[in-house]
Amino acid sequence: MKTHLILLSATIFSAFFYSCSSDTLIDKNHDITEGVWHVDSLATFHFGVEDSTQAYDISYIIRYAVGYPYYNLYVTYYLEDSTEQIIDSKLQELVLFDKKTGTPLGDGVGDLFDREVLIFENYKFNTTGDHSFKIKQFMRMEELPGILSFGLKVEKSEK
Repeated sequence: MKTHLILLSATIFSAFFYSCSSDTLIDKNHDITEGVWHVDSLATFHFGVEDSTQAYDISYIIRYAVGYPYYNLYVTYYLEDSTEQIIDSKLQELVLFDKKTGTPLGDGVGDLFDREVLIFENYKFNTTGDHSFKIKQFMRMEELPGILSFGLKVEKSEK
């Protein structure tokens, strides 16, 4: 019994220590219903920034099917501060397939692939507090098939 308590205490301490020393602000995915991303649907992510002097790397993680009808994906992002004021917004092109060969980029098995795309390196937030990152597909289609999930990862830069 005493051994179980020591083991349990060590596990809880390790989990607490790991969660407090994490360099990742957010690493989450937004599932796209039935693999069809509607033009008016936003993938929204909330996270807190405690240090505006710290640089961060920001990446998208896209899960897509081989049957996705294009080689690229255009998205528009909206970065908002805690007052919901848009502090940055931009249209971005994400390449999912090799333009010449049509080979899917990223890691995959069968007809599903995951691609992580670094969109900002050493990005510094102007303010601390809660932030929202909202992403919208901008492929000019009401219903965009083949995108299964869209994720956001914000982690401290190593540089």
